Amino acid sequence: MSTPTVPVSYEILDERFRTGRCASGDDRMQILHSGGRWVEGPLYLPAWRQLIWSDIPNDRLLRWDETSGAVSVFRSPAGHVNGNTLDREGRLVSCEQGNRRVTRTEHDGRLTVLADRWEGKRLNSPNDAVVRSDGSVWFSDPDFGITSDYEGFRAESEIGANNVYRVDPHSGEVRRVADGLGAPNGLVFSLDERQLYVSDTRAGVLRVHDVQEDGTLSDGKVFAEMAQGLGRFDNIRFDDQGRLWVAAMDGGVHCYDPDGTLIGRLLTPEPVANIAFGGPKNNLMFLTATTSLYCLMMAVTGAPRIHR
Repeated sequence: MSTPTVPVSYEILDERFRTGRCASGDDRMQILHSGGRWVEGPLYLPAWRQLIWSDIPNDRLLRWDETSGAVSVFRSPAGHVNGNTLDREGRLVSCEQGNRRVTRTEHDGRLTVLADRWEGKRLNSPNDAVVRSDGSVWFSDPDFGITSDYEGFRAESEIGANNVYRVDPHSGEVRRVADGLGAPNGLVFSLDERQLYVSDTRAGVLRVHDVQEDGTLSDGKVFAEMAQGLGRFDNIRFDDQGRLWVAAMDGGVHCYDPDGTLIGRLLTPEPVANIAFGGPKNNLMFLTATTSLYCLMMAVTGAPRIHR
């Protein structure tokens, strides 16, 4: 049985989107799975040629097998997991909104809690995580999972703010590295890991911070602002040319030049919450969009999976 497809449109806003072959991929996306309630957190596992993603309100992690096309449940209940990533040893790191913690799945299947409190107070609802080459785990902690029972459990924030944190790879200390944010969401390191990019959904901005030698961040600056009516920033990913691709909800997927210019968009049939590069050549873009998981083969390649 063939995989169903839907059309995708490339909107060229700057000639660099064309010359960089950003608009040269397939003109149809595959629908790999439908029937979710609100899906996020796509993560490609190259060793297994599988992709896992989160169906947050249904409290499950799903798994798609690239070789067979089969979809199955990876974990349920799953703590209303949102974002997922891999650490340097290939272990799954997940942001559990419902359990208000960041966990690591060990090779034997056991769960290790990496962070659930800061200064003795429970976290809000961890959203997205990235792992630096030194093994440190960085995660955003907005209040999305505690504002209602839809994506977690309604509760009052013990911290009273939405921050970004770093987990030390040796001591396990949880340190606040960025504050003063409306709702920090997607995180990604620059290709050289010298900068951390943060999407602030409520503020409608993408911020960039320099990473200091001691693991702290500079105050940061605005990299880009969401234009009125073009969507809302969610998760963010780099390609191997340093262009930043941004899931922008009903605005589709935005592409930013390294200088911060919005150069083009992918227009999609459903609002896009998260994206991830994957596949054997790292040139498949997986999109979790409202109820469905989509896949688009592109002429651009995602950033290297492992920082050297």
